[in-house]
This record gives sequence, C-alpha cells and structure tokens, in this order.
Amino acid sequence: MKFNILVVIFLVINFGALAIGSWLMNNGPQTEWYIGLNKAPWTPPGWVFGAAWTIIMICFSIYMAQLYTNENTGKVIILFIFQVVLNVSWNYVFFNQHAVSLALIIISLLTILIFYFLIAYYSKLQLISLLLLPYVIWLAIATSLNYYIYTNN
Repeated sequence: MKFNILVVIFLVINFGALAIGSWLMNNGPQTEWYIGLNKAPWTPPGWVFGAAWTIIMICFSIYMAQLYTNENTGKVIILFIFQVVLNVSWNYVFFNQHAVSLALIIISLLTILIFYFLIAYYSKLQLISLLLLPYVIWLAIATSLNYYIYTNN
C-alpha cells in the first residue's frame, strides 16, 4: 500500500479515536466534578489540549504509516489497536466514570506503550522515530497531571 494512503488511513483512525474519546468524556472538562478538583499548578489551559492532540496525531499517523511500511506485521497492528483502546478508554474512565486511579493505570500503560514503539522500532525508523517525541512528552505531562489529581483529591 502506498505511504500517502497509509498516512490518510492512520489519520482517519487516530482522529476518529480522538472524536470517540471526546464524546465518551461527556463534556468532562466543564463538569462540576472536574472544575472542583485540586489540579496541578502546571495544568495547561484547555485550548492546549486540542492543539497538542492535533500535532500528536498528525506526527503519530506519519510515524505509523512509515512503521507499517517497514514492518507490516500483526504485532504492529495489535500494538496500534491497543494504543487506540487505551487512548479512548482513558477519557471515559477519567472524565465520565471519575475513576482517577484506574485512569492513572491506563495512561501509564499508554505511556509505556508509546515508549516501547520509540525504543523497539528506532533501529528501523531512526529519524522518523522523532515524530513520537510530541506524544511521549505530552503523555509524560498528562500522566503527571493524572497522578497529581490522584494524590491530591
């Protein structure tokens, strides 16, 4: 399959997952529950989340298209699907169910998985692997925010 077509496919899947996650969080950031939480002092303003995820998913889609081109295996697809499930489920668990501790486990697993992508496939993708850095950095911040809420509420 052509690289450009793969990029489009991964963009559709990734942005579709973001849309589903947003729908599942049920207006979470505007709820009394979330507004009333003791949040970390480094919590960014709301608009940053949308901008960050847009950049992350564009970079991740290009990365996945290249990875799939180089390593067209069931393992890559399973890891990708697991990433989608973790990403979508975090929104539901945290914002909809208010299960902060379970959400922390989910986001920690997602962080480990993206680090795994970075490390395991670096030798095959090299510079393309740098496209994972926005995702890795954002997950480190998001995990710290989730942890802060877990420990301070």
